[in-house]
Amino acid sequence: MQHPGTAHPGMEHPYTRYVALGDSFTEGVGDEEPDLPNGLRGWADRVAEELARTRPDFQYANLAIRGRLLGQIEQEQLEPAIALQPDLVTISAGGNDLLRPGGDPDALAARLDVIVGRLRATGAEVVLFNGPDIAMTPVLRAIRGKVGIYNANLFGVAAKHGAVVADMWSAHHLQQPQMWASDRLHFSHYGHHAIAMLVLDALGVQHQLTAMEPEPLPRRTRQQMAVENLHWAREHLAPWVVRRLRGQSSGDTIHAKRPEAGPVLPFEHLGG
Repeated sequence: MQHPGTAHPGMEHPYTRYVALGDSFTEGVGDEEPDLPNGLRGWADRVAEELARTRPDFQYANLAIRGRLLGQIEQEQLEPAIALQPDLVTISAGGNDLLRPGGDPDALAARLDVIVGRLRATGAEVVLFNGPDIAMTPVLRAIRGKVGIYNANLFGVAAKHGAVVADMWSAHHLQQPQMWASDRLHFSHYGHHAIAMLVLDALGVQHQLTAMEPEPLPRRTRQQMAVENLHWAREHLAPWVVRRLRGQSSGDTIHAKRPEAGPVLPFEHLGG
């Protein structure tokens, strides 16, 4: 959904300070880069790098922490984000709630409505994300209906407050297996790159990113697929289940990778 009046011709855009809120999706999990904070890059870093190309005064903060529920994002990140006085905010939240049996997409949308209202009241542009179509993802397929309800509500929230939606549900290329990390829960570097393009396009900002073509997957026998599934269950599913049973989160010992707004260096200057 393109927000009216936000198209910025050429490489110009009006943003000087960008703050990203959210969970593992926004932190960049799945797009590992050991030389960067938290060892991650992700779509938000990629968006910030592009926005910084034409604005030497541009600053970026990323408050997202993996595993956070919507209520935690509101309690821990909303006020610090407002205090940073951004003119651009992205927020993706609710996915971890929907993974839980009691996750209510209507109640989540009502809470998101309040958060977006607070952010928009500051005058900042706000970008929201609907959930991708996860029909092809074995782990997430069971909550596809809840994601669809949440998505419908999210478009209503965006329309009410004049927010921009980065429409991941309609981005069918995100359904390619190569777009997903080995844990089958997070996006790979291919996915994060594609989502960065999606955000910049939704904002109407021309950019220098071009689509990455993933390497074709090799053909696999049923036996090979069964071995892969067993490996995934042992390495990723079992630890996730254990954390849920213990009431733990993958983000319990993690801190925001960019808690303060600061300059953004081109990734190639960092060895990328």
